[in-house]
Amino acid sequence: MLYLVGLGLGDAKDITVKGLEVVRQCRRVYLEAYTSVLTVGKEALEEFYGRELILADRETVEQEADSILKEADVCDVAFLVVGDPFGATTHSDLVLRAVKLGIPYTVIHNASIMNAVGCCGLQLYNFGETVSIVFWTDTWKPESFFDKITKNRQNGMHTLCLLDIKVKEQSLENLMKGRKIYEPPRYMSVNQAAEQLLAIIQNRRLQGEEPEITENTVCVGLARVGAPDQKIASGTLHQMSTVELGGPLHSLIITGTMHPLELEMLKLFSVDSSSFENNAFQRTT
Repeated sequence: MLYLVGLGLGDAKDITVKGLEVVRQCRRVYLEAYTSVLTVGKEALEEFYGRELILADRETVEQEADSILKEADVCDVAFLVVGDPFGATTHSDLVLRAVKLGIPYTVIHNASIMNAVGCCGLQLYNFGETVSIVFWTDTWKPESFFDKITKNRQNGMHTLCLLDIKVKEQSLENLMKGRKIYEPPRYMSVNQAAEQLLAIIQNRRLQGEEPEITENTVCVGLARVGAPDQKIASGTLHQMSTVELGGPLHSLIITGTMHPLELEMLKLFSVDSSSFENNAFQRTT
């Protein structure tokens, strides 16, 4: 059996009882290590689970999936995913490969950022399409996610923005030369995401547009959701470019039309209540 086990969002103890029982019975246990991270490292997980974990990076999962599935038809293999196995990034390919090989699979769900963002008070059924904001480079500055946020906002919907994670990435030079040298991990902050959005707003104005999203649009910054030191800050997009939320992982929400209850909840986390209220009330129903 192949088990896909969600680990939740905080630390080693966020695994479900069912998930922990599975981990302890499996012959091999893989830890998916490229779509998200917990607040604790691999060693802390191994100590709590009482099992050795095999790190599975993007290369392993995408190019060497057969090694993960090896003998899973005659023994139990677990594939651990931070959050929920089918949360921010689906692992459908691994499931399809297993089915093709005649290997049965079971999914053990857990909390993911997709539902835990409700902690800020915005109602989950008022969210539109989720977007990813990627790190810009000097030569690559995509803006397609901005159009999706705009569409959501025009429909009165909030947008959850998942912020880029760079783990085990190679520089262009090392990639071209085939050198297995990797850059240090990087995690996009709410500040960086807000700065890129502000840059897009300026670009659109230079093109003669007046964007639906402006410097004064009410946003929510979240950091380390599910951890004891979780942080939430609400305010304008401009304020999100300067707010200090600490270490990773960060997420950003661009609000749409807000119910009065949602607004009351966001006030609990406001960076500056006066500017927040002046802008937020423009979008309430």
